This record gives sequence, C-alpha cells and structure tokens, in this order.
Amino acid sequence: MVRIAVLCSGGGTNLQALIDAWQACMFENGELALVVASRPGVFALERAAKADVTSVVVSRKDFANADEYDAALLEQLSAHNIDLVVTAGFLSILGAKVLTAYEDRIINVHPSLIPSFCGHGFYGLRVHEAALEYGVKVTGATVHIVNHVVDGGRILLQKAVEVLPDDTPETLQHRVMEQAEWDILPKAVAMFCSQKLKEEIAGQARNDEFGGRR
Repeated sequence: MVRIAVLCSGGGTNLQALIDAWQACMFENGELALVVASRPGVFALERAAKADVTSVVVSRKDFANADEYDAALLEQLSAHNIDLVVTAGFLSILGAKVLTAYEDRIINVHPSLIPSFCGHGFYGLRVHEAALEYGVKVTGATVHIVNHVVDGGRILLQKAVEVLPDDTPETLQHRVMEQAEWDILPKAVAMFCSQKLKEEIAGQARNDEFGGRR
C-alpha cells in the first residue's frame, strides 16, 4: 500500500480533489494517510478532518532555521511511513533532507504550462497575473517531480486551458484549477500508486546513466 502525504498551506482545493479521487477508489494500492499544513487554522485541516485523514501542523515560524524545519517535516513523514509526498499549494520550499529522503517521490502541481511562468516568485495569483500580462491565449497546469530546482523537476502530466478575453487573475485561476489541476494531479498520484510512474522514473534513470556512459 502506497501511503500518501499531502502538504498544504491554505484552503486545500487540490487536497479535496485528491480526497475525492481516493474515496472514489481511484488510487489502486494507495492510501491518503497524512495531511501536513504549514500553518494552523487553514481550511485544508478541516477537509482532512472531514475525510478522517490524520493531519499535523509543521509551521516554519516555530523553528529557528530552515534546516530545523526540514528535519521536523521529515520526522513527521517518517513517523507516518509515507511513501509519496504531494505538495499542493504548499508555500514553503522543501530542503535537502526531505528532497534526498524522498528523491523521485515528491510531486507538485503548478498552475502554468512549465516552463512558462514558473520558478522563484511564481505562485498563486502571481502566475495568472503574469500570464494575462504577457497576453498568452493558452495556459494550464503541470504536475512534475520536485527536485532541488524550483519547478525544475521532470514533467509528468500537463493540461492546457484557454485564456478568455475578459479573464481576471481570479477567473483564470479558478478555470485552471477546475479544468486542469483537479484532473491531472489525481491522475499522477494514481500513476504512482499503480507502479507505472515509478517504473517510468526508473527507466529514465537507466537511460540517463547509459547516455552518460556513451
């Protein structure tokens, strides 16, 4: 059984998409085992409680530095025997300890078609503000592996969404969530739980190694 942790910082709309998929038995051999919130009082915690999913708060301000925060986060993931970590609206950057311990086992959903409008400073409404300012006609969402480069990990799934002439950052944000994020994030988790994603990652690693030897 693949034990899944979801890391959130706010309302947890993507968490709800994962809860709905889990309750619909979409995750073969997968269990939504833990929700980690980066601050107390966020609605994501209420969503977890309603779904009877264990939740904890690991707040950055409770720790003297990023290394201590990283260690505390890793302690919670280890204590709950987590196999897959999903960052969904999680506004804290994961440190080296977590990234190393869960290499190729952390996935994130980003509200644009990477490599557009991504990297440091691009989160939440800022992504959609940038898309509208640039004047793109199509945007979307991306699920990718999390590594040491912000939004730089291997792309797993993408889905395009039309930008309408009268869009505001808020309307565009909602359409991207509804039409793309809530669709491809559960699909990526289901891929991991069914072994397909893990096999693809292992195969890519072998190809990279072979290529490096040539």
